Amino acid sequence: MTRNLSVWNSLKPFSVGFDSIFEEFDRMLELTERYNSNYPPYNIRKISENDYKIEVALAGHNKDDIELELKDSTLTVRNKAKEKIVNEDSNGVIHKGISTRQFERAFTISEDIKVKNAELDNGLLNIDLERIVPEEKRARLISIN
Repeated sequence: MTRNLSVWNSLKPFSVGFDSIFEEFDRMLELTERYNSNYPPYNIRKISENDYKIEVALAGHNKDDIELELKDSTLTVRNKAKEKIVNEDSNGVIHKGISTRQFERAFTISEDIKVKNAELDNGLLNIDLERIVPEEKRARLISIN
């Protein structure tokens, strides 16, 4: 689906070879529309120049309930579908305010970002990311002949 967005169209005459970037922005906008929900809440932190952390609040879930998938520059956090038990033992719960609804939260990450680690600790899913800068893109001094 190609969007007719004035920002994209105004930049296209001044760029060559950036079609994939414009397509990626279109894809990100589609994901934003598809997953426009406030659940589960999350933080994205820049730890250092090349290290990032995504923190997703998942109270009431354990690591066996969660799936983390990286596909085509999209990192998706979702909970696994559970079968409803009709006569579920409530373990004395009088009010159930911690949500256990189905969710899916997607993040678009750059192709040079790698997932280093994911850990669920005290209801907070911590996803550690690292930017891997290829040698040819690193700053270097050029000798003058």
